[in-house]
Amino acid sequence: MKAALVLANGTVFWGESLGAVGTVQGEVVFNTGMTGYQEVLTDPSYAGQIVTMTYPLMGNYGVNTEDDQSGRIQVKGFLIKEDCAAPSNWRCGSTLNEALASAGIIGLKGIDTRDLTKVLRVHGTLKGVITNEVDGLEQPEVISDWAKRLQAWQPETKLVEQVTTPAAYSIPGSGPRVVVMDFGIKGNILEHLKAKDFDLVVVPGTASAQEILTLNPQGLFLSNGPGDPKDVPWAVETIKQLLPKLPTFAICLGHQLTCLALGGDTYKLKFGHRGANQPVQDLKTKRAYITSQNHGYAVEGKSLAKTPLRISHLNLNDNTVEGVEHRELPVFSVQYHPEAGPGPSDSVYLFDKFSELMSRGSA
Repeated sequence: MKAALVLANGTVFWGESLGAVGTVQGEVVFNTGMTGYQEVLTDPSYAGQIVTMTYPLMGNYGVNTEDDQSGRIQVKGFLIKEDCAAPSNWRCGSTLNEALASAGIIGLKGIDTRDLTKVLRVHGTLKGVITNEVDGLEQPEVISDWAKRLQAWQPETKLVEQVTTPAAYSIPGSGPRVVVMDFGIKGNILEHLKAKDFDLVVVPGTASAQEILTLNPQGLFLSNGPGDPKDVPWAVETIKQLLPKLPTFAICLGHQLTCLALGGDTYKLKFGHRGANQPVQDLKTKRAYITSQNHGYAVEGKSLAKTPLRISHLNLNDNTVEGVEHRELPVFSVQYHPEAGPGPSDSVYLFDKFSELMSRGSA
């Protein structure tokens, strides 16, 4: 079935329908990973977004039940160049197309995803719509109408509320009790926390400081999640109350919320960092790490000058802030994803750092 992607700047990409049939709007972003499409699809940080993969072939190892990062596909739409209709992998349970269709996710295949990526790099993240309703779409006035509607459309702002756990739950362990604030946590993060044998209590991202402290935690973990950190001011206030009381490790959205809670600022990147090959430097050791990333917002480095935070890591592509440490409290955070899933495992040592932090009580 013929289908198309229309961008808010009036650009149209023609292709074939993938997954479910219909029309869907979202912010169009790109991911540079060569593999890991299943983890990308099920990562709650992608809620509200239409994701394009720059690598040309997707679906070649199918979809299985083990690599999901959450209980469902989270993206609004999916854009690829070529779909493998006959995947080959011993764990394969379905094709990519079948998985998308079953989840009701609308996709598009057969487009030049690298050409689309060039458009996004020039114009920045754009609003877009994938549609199978293409009658008359070749006409300039129809394209113009779609573009105007997209420009007027406002993306969702309550994404964290949609992806957080609806109720607290426990993952028992023999180590220190760690409360995990779930803003849209990836499954692989929980696996790494479980591997440290922490006694985990995962709470909704909307939990109050008082509710968290009544659980008698010895540590606090702030998870990744979707959207603009300034859309969750209630989380910033909760974190502000908790940081002086608990050793804290934060990732991605949790990192941005930590910086906001301590007086920093955040801003929207032109086209974000998404992929499994982002170079980051530890400023203390000067060592470079290859990291997995997925974020459209970043911490403003200059805003940290009057806060108790020091920058610990920088992105080697654009010098954006990738990590901070508190100068006095046992608090640290990173913008990238040390748990990978997909991506390299260069930075899993940070989970050891968190464990040591709770043991000695200092950064």
